[in-house]
Amino acid sequence: MITGKNYIGNQQSAKGEVTFKTFNPQLNVENKNTFYEATSDEINNAVSLATKTFKEFSNISGLKRAEFLNAIADEILDLGDELINTYCSETGLPAGRAQGERGRTIGQLRSFATLLEKGSWVDASIDTAQPNRAPIPKPDLRKMLTALGPVVVFGASNFPLAYSTAGGDTAAAFAAGCPVLVKSHPMHAGTGELVASAIIKAAKKTGMPNGVFSNLNSSGIEVGTQLVSHAGVKAVGFTGSIRGGRALYDLASKRKEPIPVFAEMGSVNPVIMLPKSLENRANDLAKTYAGSITLGTGQFCTNPGLILGIKGDGLTQFISELAAQIVQIDPMCMLHPNIVGAFEINKEKAISQKDLTVVSDYKDAVETNFARQVVTTVSGQTFLENPTLHQEVFGPYSIVVQCEDGQQLETIIASLEGQLTGTIIADDNEETNFSGVISALQNRVGRIIFNGVPTGVEVCPSMNHGGPYPASTDSRFTAVGIHSIKRWVRPFSYQDWPNNLLPAELQNENPLGISRLVNGNQTKGAITNE
Repeated sequence: MITGKNYIGNQQSAKGEVTFKTFNPQLNVENKNTFYEATSDEINNAVSLATKTFKEFSNISGLKRAEFLNAIADEILDLGDELINTYCSETGLPAGRAQGERGRTIGQLRSFATLLEKGSWVDASIDTAQPNRAPIPKPDLRKMLTALGPVVVFGASNFPLAYSTAGGDTAAAFAAGCPVLVKSHPMHAGTGELVASAIIKAAKKTGMPNGVFSNLNSSGIEVGTQLVSHAGVKAVGFTGSIRGGRALYDLASKRKEPIPVFAEMGSVNPVIMLPKSLENRANDLAKTYAGSITLGTGQFCTNPGLILGIKGDGLTQFISELAAQIVQIDPMCMLHPNIVGAFEINKEKAISQKDLTVVSDYKDAVETNFARQVVTTVSGQTFLENPTLHQEVFGPYSIVVQCEDGQQLETIIASLEGQLTGTIIADDNEETNFSGVISALQNRVGRIIFNGVPTGVEVCPSMNHGGPYPASTDSRFTAVGIHSIKRWVRPFSYQDWPNNLLPAELQNENPLGISRLVNGNQTKGAITNE
């Protein structure tokens, strides 16, 4: 049952006077539940609990933390239709999307549980002592990854489950041994509270310490600002706009003790369509990309907002067919009136730019909070000269850039800001003639795709979801998959430490049976005195 209260550890609390409601964009009405924004006292209490809990939770065995993660998955499933119905009422998205995202969330939790059960993720490295080494004896050194401390996770507007309360950031932080404070997203606070209740139940069932998790409601930026500024918080996870992510990054950098902010932000995900591919299958590509641009009403961080090609009959045909295909797709509801409003403002700003042509604009009447898809086109030179055209329009919008030649195409790619993805569409091995284009694209993105679409992020160890700024604040890390755990840890070394006082991961006997780098060799064996 939704109460509208905050979770301060395992206790519910509603001390504040600021309240708000979520909104059903499909029905264009407010939802019935009232939510209480967290007060400064509630925020301080939540961080204090997390700080006190950190020492105990970070020292709980990986196997016990795996039980916790699996229990969260079980409790989310036990929420049943109430979770699905709440999700749909707060987003306007269909039940199938909610069920799919729930499945992804469950999969993420269980994948981190498996990682913990195997145990080798700590990257244990041991170099044993050489007391007789001349001219200076070598000490015994042992290194592993250790948890940073309490982590603040900001819920994402466009993924109420997979990137929010129990999403990838939270699952990775729990796996690392970090308590989590979620700043719930106001657009889906009810979904957030239900998932928070599942986490609290799982924590109690598996014996996790009180304060390992808190869920804080917020109608604006105040709660998030206080959390990021709090001395007890040691890292931040964020998925959202460049403006929001950069504000948090700057705030964290100005603290007396700066902390890392791992923000996944904007991306136009450039798609490069090489000439042969357009000559051979312009119509098929147009149909495929009309679907990709409008998928989820364009509300994915990997939406193809920028398509680049070289002038010619193939590109002309592609633009014509894309214009025809995209208006055949029925417009869909966006997540919230505020998001619809931002889409309309940014779309109008884009199409008002000099020398830009609108080639397709859905003109028929649409329901309230539904988005009309748009495709535009410009010359390569116009695109180079106007940075406004490089900016993301969050929603079903894409711009096709018509380049003069391969050199201009390469120049344009090199001028782009950092992106999550880049795509190469090629036929007849023509990609071998565009090595400079491919190299330039690799330098601007975190993931490169061949003959596909960027929409869709597979959750697996080999996925990289991040990229050069402003796609993310630190391109060395992924926000998806088990390797995202590395955002919430730091390396720590023990020198000449007594074996019985070392963590089990570093003890001579290797009681956990994990893979370790011992004197330069990867092994699961024990260390003997021989």
